[in-house]
Amino acid sequence: MRFVPVNCLRPGMICGQDIIGKKGEFLLGLGVPLQDVYIRRLRHYGFHGIYITDTLSEDIVVADVINNTLRARSVTVIKELFADIRHGKSDPDKRIDTLENLVDSMLDQIITSNDIQVNMLDLKIFDDYTYFHSVNVCVLSLLLGHAAGMNRQNLHVLGMAAILHDIGKVFIDKEILNKPGRLSEEEFNIIKDHPGNGYKYLLNCFKVPEDALSAILDHHERVDGSGYPNGKTESGICKAGQIIAVSDVFDALTSDRPYRRALPTAEAIEYVMGCSNSAFNTDIVKIFLQKIVPYPPGVTVSLSDGSIGIVVRNNPQACLRPVIRIYKAGGRMLESTRLIDLLNDRETLDLTITGTAEAEQPQ
Repeated sequence: MRFVPVNCLRPGMICGQDIIGKKGEFLLGLGVPLQDVYIRRLRHYGFHGIYITDTLSEDIVVADVINNTLRARSVTVIKELFADIRHGKSDPDKRIDTLENLVDSMLDQIITSNDIQVNMLDLKIFDDYTYFHSVNVCVLSLLLGHAAGMNRQNLHVLGMAAILHDIGKVFIDKEILNKPGRLSEEEFNIIKDHPGNGYKYLLNCFKVPEDALSAILDHHERVDGSGYPNGKTESGICKAGQIIAVSDVFDALTSDRPYRRALPTAEAIEYVMGCSNSAFNTDIVKIFLQKIVPYPPGVTVSLSDGSIGIVVRNNPQACLRPVIRIYKAGGRMLESTRLIDLLNDRETLDLTITGTAEAEQPQ
């Protein structure tokens, strides 16, 4: 399979996965040839792109961190919970119970997958930021927590904290949350209240584990004391809070926001690396670098020598040096593709990936 941005999809391409909508509805099936009407529908639903399969990529395996149905269900429940709270409904406890079950299902899939790395394209299918962000942060946090050796009980607490980490934003005016320009000092101070507001609300209204509440309160704290709401330093920030902090920032950086476009995954990874031991715990950043891949299998990339290829697989010990199938060089399509390993092939040591090549789709 290979990933094709929605603006590059063409009729006749073969769908490489079952496509599930925001509400869990079935949209397209594996093996279905695309038609213009299907492509328009994908744009309407907010898909950034989909995986297709062809002879060039039929052997490339793309593994989901969690399946599309579970992700869609989780987004729906968190969206309904936020709406219940916003409209003052008296009994949203049922949704909390449902979230607990969904977090456990995510955890089951992550534990079963064990060595899986995060493909951000898998998590970035839709434009609906607020609710997908909550689910993405939960998935990323569970993956990092599992890689860090946390036990099942602590992972459950971490997952609940992660999926509810922004619940305090329910009480913030949407005009501030969605402001396209720079926030005023007063507006930013309102934003800075959301960890504390979420903590207090959940403490008073729901039966959420105390350790999860602590993580929600701490997810904007920074190890050098520069965070909020309490300016804690590393020793005072709970481990779950430190994990969520990394996941939260990374997902936000790689998402389109009203005030800026999403950063490429590689740039967001570099940002997290640069914040190691200042904003973020060094050990957590090391785990993050092993589990997050900037160029996942199926993505088309350009190289420093001008060649174009598709990532076949990643080298876990070097996230920026994957194995690539080159299909275009010197501005021309090759008669036969060639496989290069940027980490282990001596003749490619001077080559680097310069970015994704969304417009350079093989025919």
